[in-house]
Amino acid sequence: MTFMKSILSAAAATALCAGAALAEPALIFDLGGKFDKSFNEAAFSGAERWAKETGGTFREIELKSEAQREQALRRFAEAGANPIVMTGFAFGNVLGEVAPDYPDTKFAIIDMVVDAPNVRSVVFNEHEGSYLVGMMAAKASKSGTVGFVGGMDIPLIRKFACGYVQGVKAVNPDAKIIQNMTGTTPAAWNDPVKGSELTKAQISQGADVVYAAAGGTGVGILQTAADEGILSVGVDSNQNYMHPGKVLTSMLKRVDNAVYDAMKAGTDLETGFNVMGVANGGIDYALDEHNASLVDDEMAAMVDGAKAKIASGEIVVHDYMSDSTCPVE
Repeated sequence: MTFMKSILSAAAATALCAGAALAEPALIFDLGGKFDKSFNEAAFSGAERWAKETGGTFREIELKSEAQREQALRRFAEAGANPIVMTGFAFGNVLGEVAPDYPDTKFAIIDMVVDAPNVRSVVFNEHEGSYLVGMMAAKASKSGTVGFVGGMDIPLIRKFACGYVQGVKAVNPDAKIIQNMTGTTPAAWNDPVKGSELTKAQISQGADVVYAAAGGTGVGILQTAADEGILSVGVDSNQNYMHPGKVLTSMLKRVDNAVYDAMKAGTDLETGFNVMGVANGGIDYALDEHNASLVDDEMAAMVDGAKAKIASGEIVVHDYMSDSTCPVE
């Protein structure tokens, strides 16, 4: 009997250990790769921070095609990963189909809302941060013309653009804003050559500050702006360091915090709808040693004042996605 109890106890311990090992979180990057210096890399930073703080490990995969979305989700779920975090709106439909098949697995999706009991949907008020950097662009511009280069032409990126235009116009009602999108397919997130071409075209039309909201494509935008002697604005991650003294600021979308929070919660992840904006630290602008010379006290006071008013509700930035319109364009 004692021998049998020992066998059963050992088997139970083994099962518990196996369960603990299988419950590590997983992170699925969107197209463009985890080192895109923008959106995906912010997600990776959050996961790395969690791993360093806890000593834990996480699984990850960089997608190479659209077809891999469902494959990756099901593979991680079948392997027992929990929670499974994914970056990007494009996971929405697939997650809506997969989540019900794994009711005991928690999922977190960034930039899309999926209504399922085991899903946390995290969205950001990108229009608020874009408003702030738009104000800075207008203040820094000497020509009165600024540019915006988006990635894939989708409502989310129109949301960035509309917030930016509102911020520019708040400082200079007569400013001209040139807008271009890189493309209409996911390839638009990782086309620095096209980003460079669009930036040069905007410069030829007088733009002396260009905001890049285009994922990996932004690398080409920021590089060309630096090469041509104009200022740029980075996005998602702090990209000021990429061209010190040439990047006016970066619109910070704290995707890293969203990923970190999800992994920290683990299997106890609270599901439902989450909004991250200026008021709760989810959105900000970057000020560091790399752009300090470009942001004088007057500009800093202006943007910090607007930031406080957005947080309090005194300034309400119109959200393009609420009605598919931008009132100031």
